[in-house]
Amino acid sequence: MIARVPISDISPVVYYGGEFLPVKAIPGEAVTIGATITIEGHESVNAAISLIDAKGKIISTSPMSEVSSGTDRFEGSITLPTIGDFQFFISSESTSQYRSVKGESEKYPIRADRERAAVGAWYEFFPRSEGGTFATASKRIPAIAAMGFDVLYLPPIHPIGSTHRKGPNNSLTAGSTDPGVPWAIGSADGGHDSINPDLGTMADFENFVKTAKKAGLEIALDLALQTSPDHPWVKSNPRWFNKSADGTIACAENPPKKYQDIYPMNFDGDYQGILKETLRIIRLWVSKGVTIFRVDNPHTKPIHFWSDLLATVRDENSEVIFLAEAFTRPAMMHSLGKVGFHQSYTYFTWRVSKNELIEYGREVATSTSAFFRPNFWVNTPDILPFHLQSGNPAIFALRAVLASTMVPSWGMYAGYELYEHRKFQEGGEEYLDSEKYEIKVRDWDGAAKRGLTLAPLITQLNAIRKAHPALQRLRNLTFHQSDSDAIIAYSKREGSDLILVVVNLDPSYGQGTTVHWDMSALGIESKNFNVTDLLDGKNFDWSAHTFIHLDPKRPVGKVAHICQVKL
Repeated sequence: MIARVPISDISPVVYYGGEFLPVKAIPGEAVTIGATITIEGHESVNAAISLIDAKGKIISTSPMSEVSSGTDRFEGSITLPTIGDFQFFISSESTSQYRSVKGESEKYPIRADRERAAVGAWYEFFPRSEGGTFATASKRIPAIAAMGFDVLYLPPIHPIGSTHRKGPNNSLTAGSTDPGVPWAIGSADGGHDSINPDLGTMADFENFVKTAKKAGLEIALDLALQTSPDHPWVKSNPRWFNKSADGTIACAENPPKKYQDIYPMNFDGDYQGILKETLRIIRLWVSKGVTIFRVDNPHTKPIHFWSDLLATVRDENSEVIFLAEAFTRPAMMHSLGKVGFHQSYTYFTWRVSKNELIEYGREVATSTSAFFRPNFWVNTPDILPFHLQSGNPAIFALRAVLASTMVPSWGMYAGYELYEHRKFQEGGEEYLDSEKYEIKVRDWDGAAKRGLTLAPLITQLNAIRKAHPALQRLRNLTFHQSDSDAIIAYSKREGSDLILVVVNLDPSYGQGTTVHWDMSALGIESKNFNVTDLLDGKNFDWSAHTFIHLDPKRPVGKVAHICQVKL
């Protein structure tokens, strides 16, 4: 029924599958709420937003104001105090000398997840490449923590099948010492609830988790709902798999690729059985200290499966976080966010030009931020982007700056800091001698001694992120005009913390241009202002129209300014 003072076009709200689902937030984050509120005649309208806790009690009421006179568009903000589920509604009132009429909207859900669901720096590595076992791999943890990462993500740590095991560079024939692909899960040694014996024992894994936590790192474990032909499920639960015309179980495919060593699962044969088993597996690893799961290819499983699974886990333990590894159609990626995934891989990996970055940055910061939390990865074991294949250190540096400052969550796969860039073939985005198929030994200490590592910059970037609340928020990203397609400029502000970022997108040549700062958007009233570059400590006097030059060439190359404004 239309209210006496109609309230419409409320944002953000998330409507999916016939119901309203929670808007994403974290405790302490101010979420802007907007609505169109109309009244006949020339009367004025007052409006407010009320926040309701899980017990149905109104815990705060915040005023709304008209964005621009005559638009009937009102905005205000609410801040969720703690982790949990809340609702909000908008009330309106029109008053004059002779009457008072009111309106009230429906109630809409909003949820505060713990901070790591939105804010974090991720590092991925294969324990087997760090000495072969959890015990030896734990020696790499201090260096990862020293770079300022928050999450250490491990590919599957389970037993690997031998049937159709892949060899180096995805060859169909494996030698006797080839370790196999970690995602080909399951052997006589067990399945998703077991440890690959080559890595050690369950006790060794628990010690690894404890070592990581002491260093300030959470462990993210891969959750890949697929198996090798040798997985115990293949015999115990044949209904869980797709059958070919000849009655045999079909291997996984992503045309034109075939994964002969992996069986996908059929969720329609025994839905409740798969759901129950997956929950059992998650509970097991949570009991071992795992608080984050990176879910492999969630877009190849039914959406309602994730809705059921994530709701159950959330009710049991709100600390557990799920990252969707879904490089697929936007609608599917967004659907996964709506039904409960806390964050997702994104298209940032392929957004290179200034216009592409601005368009995508605006999309994730505004258009989809109610339900889709982006995690900007600069590379993955599966993806060596074309722009990195030159090996130019400047492109690695500038991409790290973009990923770590545009959004509050970003990630990198080990070897990025060593500028690894050898491609498997022309026209492809796969690594030569990929770590997916073989053990890769890296000389971390030697690279550091020779100065052939990006680790110092990575360390700086993560330290800057931790020190500045503005870089820990998603919805505050604002782009500013520059006169060159090679220079991108943007700002982020949280309270009195105002950060300006300028990046040279050309990794080969110095570029100079005038940046036109939107002073109103920055909240700066004076024509001139002073900034400190957080990368080198230098101070600059800037104005609304500032000429900036950035030259990436070594030995004193500079690809970006990350500046704090002195307010």
